[in-house]
Amino acid sequence: MAEGATVTVYVAEALCADAEKELQNHGAEAGNVHVRAICLPVAEEGGKLKLATIGANARRAAEDSSSIAYIGEPTRAASRFAETILAEVQIRQYPAIPGAVAMRKLLKGLDEGRVSPRGNL
Repeated sequence: MAEGATVTVYVAEALCADAEKELQNHGAEAGNVHVRAICLPVAEEGGKLKLATIGANARRAAEDSSSIAYIGEPTRAASRFAETILAEVQIRQYPAIPGAVAMRKLLKGLDEGRVSPRGNL
């Protein structure tokens, strides 16, 4: 990846505020790239999963060539619906953990060279 390139992290709505705050605290730079977060639409309504929304969110991340990670839905059950789509294009998923924790792990991996775009799962 070219130094100074921008990579994108897609984040489930319920986790987005904390993930964005962690990204701001870190400085939006990790390794040799600029990191941006995109918040996804709500995938749960009235305590029920909206599977179509989860699938659409995962496809959105999969279709973006700058996508490096998906901080998934807050439950493992919800994350499983996105898993196949993301794995097919080698996007790292951080399921069922707080947004700040997931973003911290991703940024640390980028800083240490353990995470690279679209590969290295």
